[in-house]
Amino acid sequence: MDVQTNRAIPIACDPTAIDAEHREAHLEAAGHLLRDEAIEVQELPDGLAFRYAAEQYAQVTEFIANERLCCPFFTFNLEVTPAQGPLWLRITGSEEIKAFIQS
Repeated sequence: MDVQTNRAIPIACDPTAIDAEHREAHLEAAGHLLRDEAIEVQELPDGLAFRYAAEQYAQVTEFIANERLCCPFFTFNLEVTPAQGPLWLRITGSEEIKAFIQS
C-alpha cells in the first residue's frame, strides 16, 4: 500500500477544482456545516473532530467529496456509529493544517 503523508502536500487550496457553478454553494455549505451544524467540536493534536446527527450523513459526505477536490492536504475520517448514533468527522493533517481549519 502506498501511503502519502500530508507533510509533502502544500497547504494551498485550488478553488478552480470545483466548478464555478457549485463553488459558492460549497463554500457556504462548508462554513455552515463546520461553524453552525456541529453538535460538538473537539480539538485533536493534528486537527479537529466534529460531531453531527446521523441525519446529516448526506450533507457531511457531500462536503468531504467537494472539499477533497480543492484542499487535497486534508485527511478526512468519518466515523458512522451504530443504531443511528452520531457521526464524527475528523479533519486532520500537519500542525499547520489544524491552524488552517480553525481560521
